[in-house]
Amino acid sequence: MAIIPLPERGQPLDLAYVYSLANAVNDLSAQISPASSKTTTVDTIIGKQTLRTADTKVIGGIKRVTNNSIVTAGNESTFSYDFPADFKYAPIATATVVNVGDTPAGKDVSVVLTSITTSRIEGLVRFGTSGEVSVSVNIIAIGVPN
Repeated sequence: MAIIPLPERGQPLDLAYVYSLANAVNDLSAQISPASSKTTTVDTIIGKQTLRTADTKVIGGIKRVTNNSIVTAGNESTFSYDFPADFKYAPIATATVVNVGDTPAGKDVSVVLTSITTSRIEGLVRFGTSGEVSVSVNIIAIGVPN
């Protein structure tokens, strides 16, 4: 988008200047249009909410669960992640385990989210193989801002 030069004090507003203003406003309007390709739909407790994508909240976080720990097959470690700002409704969230230590036991791990609220996610990591592990959880939450 073009930058419109500011007029000098006392400068008459000519047709070219007014045209530049109108053109810039039209460009801006096209960029923020409510086209369906620029919206996000999120399921909430009160039903589907469709918002402009710019009006949704997306939070990505990382939570370290174990760091060079020895685990036994079948054991679980809990974790929680507090959102930096609350959502209006509990968001849609997902979590993925990352084998930070690149160990064999770290390759046999699963994650379960046990609670999702407007301000926090809680979950647990289950270890399928005994051994040393260093794992973290990547979290993505999408929802309606408060």
